Amino acid sequence: MTSVDGILNINKPWGKTSFSIVSLVKRLSGEKRVGHAGTLDPAATGVLPVCLGQGTRIIQFLQDATKAYRAQIEFGVATDTYDATGSITSKGDPSGVSREKLLSALTSFRGLIQQTPPMYSAVKHGGKPLYQLARSGIKVERKSRLRQVYHLELIDWQPPVATIEVECGKGTYIRSLAHDLGQLLGCGANLKSLTRLRCGLFGIEDAVSVPQLEDAFRYGYWQHFIYPMDIVLLHWAAMVVGDAAEEDIRNGRPLVFEGDGSLLASSYGNHCRVYNRDGCFLGMLCFDSERGQWQPEKVFSITGK
Repeated sequence: MTSVDGILNINKPWGKTSFSIVSLVKRLSGEKRVGHAGTLDPAATGVLPVCLGQGTRIIQFLQDATKAYRAQIEFGVATDTYDATGSITSKGDPSGVSREKLLSALTSFRGLIQQTPPMYSAVKHGGKPLYQLARSGIKVERKSRLRQVYHLELIDWQPPVATIEVECGKGTYIRSLAHDLGQLLGCGANLKSLTRLRCGLFGIEDAVSVPQLEDAFRYGYWQHFIYPMDIVLLHWAAMVVGDAAEEDIRNGRPLVFEGDGSLLASSYGNHCRVYNRDGCFLGMLCFDSERGQWQPEKVFSITGK
């Protein structure tokens, strides 16, 4: 079977783990190298990019991309997992939470914020994921981390449930945001539901559902849903090289151009995509300012070549 390199934009359903979606794609496609870009909890739905073949080598760029969510937050009940699946740890009176107080509280969660990951998370402590410790009844101190929230808006307020939309950077926990908001307003809160609307350039409006994907595999047109690997890097400049430079790149040798290489870097930035004259994606180059050379950073083989 020919290897398939690329990305599937899958709309993960409620109740499924991200790993189970990866396992499904691996089984149906026959591709051994399959991975997802950013875990969604089983109770969360929405955009889950799944990378296949050589596409798994660009997962880091999707994980670093901004993400957007729509979340429902229920006030008056706090849980150990910070969401509706957990055990209740406290109850409060949410009747004092008005739209005005809620809007005022939300301002504290915009921009650069300090956030502590929940105990039920994949963050590691002493080499073990926190959720394993939590399931064993062990609670440990977690260090707060600086996180970026680019956009945070109240979409709907039906007391005691608020619907918000969030655009944030890597590593932001919407469950922690819900919990912290409840603490700030003095009544507790938990994440009632969560949908990822976007991961990088992949939006929910273009995501394929699991039943649609299974049908596509059954009838042999699933590759129509595959996005090329380099789509994740379209915000980088592109360089086209000839046969000799292509050979150098494939062998990991740096490229040296006539004249001042730094001038080329000022046009392209310190990273760029690189293609051969046939339009095949060869990989990524990084500019070494000390040597004035473009160094191959990731090199991809051309399928079938």
